[in-house]
Amino acid sequence: MDISKKLQQYRYHITIAIVVSLSFSLLLYAAPRFLTIVAYFWPLFASTTVFLVAIIAFGSVSKLSTEDHGEEAGEGLLDYVAGRAEHTQEAQTLLTE
Repeated sequence: MDISKKLQQYRYHITIAIVVSLSFSLLLYAAPRFLTIVAYFWPLFASTTVFLVAIIAFGSVSKLSTEDHGEEAGEGLLDYVAGRAEHTQEAQTLLTE
């Protein structure tokens, strides 16, 4: 009798546990395998990897080129937009040449 009282007390918990375990097992049975997913999406993974490597490579090359000119990245453009005299005059002489 004591066991049936405990079962009656936890009947909702037991029902929820059974439903969750059955749904999880059905999901595992119906889901595609991991290698199937990788085989389907491998072009996307490969192109994303190449794109990220290119961004990293061009980013490091871009930093090196701005260090050679002795200015921070975009400083010349910001000076031109702000209208500072020395940079705008240099730009005008470069345009007329």
